Amino acid sequence: MKVGPKGQVVIPRTIRKALKISPGSKVLFKLEDGKLILEKPSLDAVAVFRRIAKQISYNEKIDPHQYEEELKARNP
Repeated sequence: MKVGPKGQVVIPRTIRKALKISPGSKVLFKLEDGKLILEKPSLDAVAVFRRIAKQISYNEKIDPHQYEEELKARNP
């Protein structure tokens, strides 16, 4: 494999498939005993929370009586 002018290399398709790496995926590089190790992070919690936050609509109207009804149902 050859390093390009910007220091880039292509990850072979078989390795990308094995690690389930696609465009935009995050990877970790580690240097151990003169070897470069490429890892896919097990979980990016920040990315998960960002994705969830984007799905929430803060503009939804809430019926104030619904809350009162729920409290009555919990405390008969």
